[in-house]
Amino acid sequence: MRLSEALKINGKPAGDADRTLQIDLVCGFTPLHLATFLQAYAQLRWPDYRAAVQTGLFGDLEGNIERASGRDGVLAIVEWSDLDQRLGYRASAGWGAAVLDDVLMQVEDSCRELESRLSKLGERVPVAVVPPTLALPPVSYLPVAHLGAWEGRLRLLLAQFEERLTRRAGIRLVSDTQLALRSPHAQRHDIKLDLRAGFPYTIQHAEALAALGIECLFPAAPKKGLITDLDDTLWKGILGDAGVDGVSWSLENHAQEYGLYQQLLSSLADSGILIAAASKNDPAPVLEVLQRADILLNASQIFPVHAGWGAKSQAVERILETWNIAPDAVVFVDDNRMELAEVAEKFPVMECLRFPAGDTQSALDLLWKLRSLFGKTELLEEDRLRATSVRTSKAMLDVRAAEGGSPEFVRRLDAKVALRFLSESGDKRAFELVNKTNQFNLNGRRYTEAEWREFFKRPGAFLVLVNYEDRFGPLGNIAVLAGENGGDAALIESFVLSCRAFSRQVEYQIIRQLFDRTGFSKLEFSFLPTGRNGPLIEFFSGLLGVQPGPGSFELPLCAFDKTCPPLNHKVEIYG
Repeated sequence: MRLSEALKINGKPAGDADRTLQIDLVCGFTPLHLATFLQAYAQLRWPDYRAAVQTGLFGDLEGNIERASGRDGVLAIVEWSDLDQRLGYRASAGWGAAVLDDVLMQVEDSCRELESRLSKLGERVPVAVVPPTLALPPVSYLPVAHLGAWEGRLRLLLAQFEERLTRRAGIRLVSDTQLALRSPHAQRHDIKLDLRAGFPYTIQHAEALAALGIECLFPAAPKKGLITDLDDTLWKGILGDAGVDGVSWSLENHAQEYGLYQQLLSSLADSGILIAAASKNDPAPVLEVLQRADILLNASQIFPVHAGWGAKSQAVERILETWNIAPDAVVFVDDNRMELAEVAEKFPVMECLRFPAGDTQSALDLLWKLRSLFGKTELLEEDRLRATSVRTSKAMLDVRAAEGGSPEFVRRLDAKVALRFLSESGDKRAFELVNKTNQFNLNGRRYTEAEWREFFKRPGAFLVLVNYEDRFGPLGNIAVLAGENGGDAALIESFVLSCRAFSRQVEYQIIRQLFDRTGFSKLEFSFLPTGRNGPLIEFFSGLLGVQPGPGSFELPLCAFDKTCPPLNHKVEIYG
């Protein structure tokens, strides 16, 4: 992004006047262009909000941390001069050998103090921390090609500081690896601007810092599934020509980029990402290759595998049906530009990426791209269950179809629904579900972490987290309902249900238990059609006898009693 583009973005009327995204930029230097870029990237990340960036006082990093009031997030940037002014260019305190030991003691004290202040800040607001990004000044007497004991000790103090911060709740460190890829070290420092205006960065470095800072503070919802081609994508070679033993992915066969791709997919599968294959091949040899002892992606980690000679988009469509997730939550990878174009035409919201066969550097770039699309800040129990639950859901639907869709089938599921009624926002799975569920979603409302916490400070606010399992296996926490008790009704602000739980009458049971719990004769729902929440609209249309319109609608208990089918879940209530 150019500075002119950032200024243009910031100058446009944006978002809802009642929804402001408040961010503090905490640093010890004059923020200048960094604040401009930070506001622009925040605006792009949250287009429905008005982004506002607050800065602090020059030369007072610790004080700025104490005064930080950003409701939605804080980006804290630490440079060497914040740890000891003698490590900056604006000070005149001497660089002689006699002061070096004193510098180390000061840096250690500064790291401890900053850790304490940042930790307290992280208890109430998300904090992204950027450790020093600039090169040290020439303070050592050693030749510039040497890394001496003094600098080694200095860098150890910094590494220990960073490691301690990674274990603090509410604090995230911006990746120095990603920063180096976007902003080479030699292009970071503007010494002239540093000395004359107190702003140490080049425009390019400020832009990279702002972009990564927003990505770290407000990570996008990860994609849910990846569909991969096989020939010249998962392995090197054409299976029909080379045979089962002829395709390769090893260093010895000059095919290591395919092995690295397999390793990444295996890692994604371990983190709960769904992996499937769509290939124009005969099924039998495909399954033989996936059973080879040297393959790096376990066959059990790929489901389903569609091998045949039909259009690639048809295979992708069948995979989406099996997974029961929307195409915008899926990435498709293929080496063939024509296949990519065909799938993209069929599913324009799906991200379609080319595997660059024969271009090792571009293959590595693809791996980083995939990691950015699927990366998670934390692994939850539901991530572990996801792949297994997709298989069991498919098995359940197959059995149900074989029985002709009998209503009695749901009764024979031996299903257990556990509802936890909470009065605070601390459950991470609830926040995740609300912010990434699309098909069964009351209004599509997304929350910042601060908004989610603020919601539960209202009098009478409550949260319902729903766990489900049946004879086909557990699905984990699959539904969230958030609302507050009003004068004569429960007011429901959010209601989401994972697509993995469809066709099990869980949504009816949640409403039934909410009526029983609150004792109200009606529930009021804050509804908005999103273009993607058709299953929710269908559900409430069946209860009301008419499709609800935008805004609030009421569901009387008497209407629910008339339309609710017999429910046979075993129900457990907590809280």
